[in-house]
This record gives sequence, structure tokens and C-alpha cells, in this order.
Amino acid sequence: MSKTTNKFSPEVRERAVRMVLDGEGQHGSRWKAVMSISAKIGCAPQTLNDWVKKAEVDSGRRAGIPTEMADRMKALERENRELRQANEILRKASAYFAMAELDRRSK
Repeated sequence: MSKTTNKFSPEVRERAVRMVLDGEGQHGSRWKAVMSISAKIGCAPQTLNDWVKKAEVDSGRRAGIPTEMADRMKALERENRELRQANEILRKASAYFAMAELDRRSK
């Protein structure tokens, strides 16, 4: 989950990305298209440029890790961390009860 709130809906993002990709030829360069469209929708040019790059990665036109795979990796890392914590708790509990059993037998 993002730490900041998303001001723009996915539909607005998709439309802005499409406008940049379609308008690249008319503006002469991608950056000029990004500057023009970002001013129209009210976002920072770098933000829109990041959206365009992410869309290209997701569509396979640019090298990188697609959003779906990155989200899956995050979920697996979180699950792995939780399982390690659970194993550590079980290890400590096992040692505690083993010591308690030894103390009980020695009396």
C-alpha cells in the first residue's frame, strides 16, 4: 500500500499515459508531450513520466519488472518475514518448554 494518497484515479492515469504516447509525434519529443499533458491534468511532469515508463514496462515495451510481478514479490517477502517470525517464536517456546520439562524431571 502506498504511503501517500493517490490523487488521480487509474482511469485518469491511463488516459494521460495514452495522451503522452499518442502525442509524442505532435510535440516533437516525449518530454514536451509530458510537460504539456501534465500541465493540463495538474500533476508534476516527473510523475506523469514515471506513469508512462511503468506502462511501458507493464506492456513489455521497456525492460523492467512489471507491476503485477513486483506486487507478488512484495506479498511473498511479507509472508516470508511473517513465517520467519513465527518459526522464531516456536523455536523459543520449544526451548522454554524443554527446559521446563528438564526442571520438572530433576525434582
